[in-house]
Amino acid sequence: MAEVTAKDVSARDEGEFLNLHEFVKAARMKLSSNVWDYLTGGAETETTLRRNRLALESLAFRPRVLRDVSHVDPAGTLFGKKLRIPVMLAPVGSIEVFDEGGAGAAAKAAQLFGAGCFVSSVSQPGLEATAAAAPGGRTIFQLYVRGDRNWVDDHVRRAIAAGYEAFCLTIDTAIYGRRERDLGKRYRPRGRRAAAGHGFQAALNWDEVKRLKDKFQIPLVLKGIATAEDAETALGYGVDGIYISNHGGRQLDHGRGAIEVLPEVAAAVKGRAQIIIDGGFCRGTDVIKALALGANAVSMGRMYCYALTAAGADGVVRALELLENEMMTAMGLLGINRTTELDKSYVHAAAPVREPHVLSAFPLLNLADDGYSGR
Repeated sequence: MAEVTAKDVSARDEGEFLNLHEFVKAARMKLSSNVWDYLTGGAETETTLRRNRLALESLAFRPRVLRDVSHVDPAGTLFGKKLRIPVMLAPVGSIEVFDEGGAGAAAKAAQLFGAGCFVSSVSQPGLEATAAAAPGGRTIFQLYVRGDRNWVDDHVRRAIAAGYEAFCLTIDTAIYGRRERDLGKRYRPRGRRAAAGHGFQAALNWDEVKRLKDKFQIPLVLKGIATAEDAETALGYGVDGIYISNHGGRQLDHGRGAIEVLPEVAAAVKGRAQIIIDGGFCRGTDVIKALALGANAVSMGRMYCYALTAAGADGVVRALELLENEMMTAMGLLGINRTTELDKSYVHAAAPVREPHVLSAFPLLNLADDGYSGR
């Protein structure tokens, strides 16, 4: 077989990103060390952050063969509506430090591709302007509680009026995690500098969940579920979306990897609510593993922030295209045509082959000569 050279690839796909790791390198070249560590760092010893990747990399596939896979379709659904791939852009606070378009650029990219986007309440350009940037897009508004019930209700009403399809409460930030990369550099992201009223978040409880479900006719998602017990409690209050998350390893240190939590939550939910998960997901194969274990959709944060930094909204669209390609490749080689065919029989526990860290999904990435300190 003739060798394919870099020149050949350039002639065929000039100007395009051909691999996801190319976004990571491009982002590193653009970002200051403060912002890079804000994006890639975790809490304290960063054990939870590493376990997110360790848990994903400790799962192997069990492929089936001699099946007609000539019509692979990686689409999924969330809240009864189709997604081109079952991927959501996760809510990211201070996202505007990666691209001046901020959450608006992310929502626009998700709409252009056919994915969904969570919009953080501590991101710019704000609730209404972000929705206006992607009219008709699949957006869910995520709230950090920084005020009383009237303040919360105002945000719910505004989200409904702006066309958000669901409302999400983040519930794993009662106390800020100690992010030592930021602390060591005396760096405070804009959103955190401006934050006030954190005591309202600390006081958040199940009574508020019940109140919101009773008062408003909009699907409610709880982000930060980490046990089957809390998933069961949420279902008892009629919650529509169970969002498994450990905040990307940025809150509680020494937690479990996110996908380790998924089987017990899926067993508790039994299809009674939508299951969304984030935490270390970077590749199409990561998405396939989560779907096999019971998730309806996977949220990605860091991955799309690399792409947003590298090339704005167009970069995010391209990253989603590459994720779609990776998913289709994996599905065909697993012997399936639809994501609904996936179940736990397609995955198996296996020893990881490399040390897990925030970038271990990209073993071909080499930033050593570009000022990257490594893990």
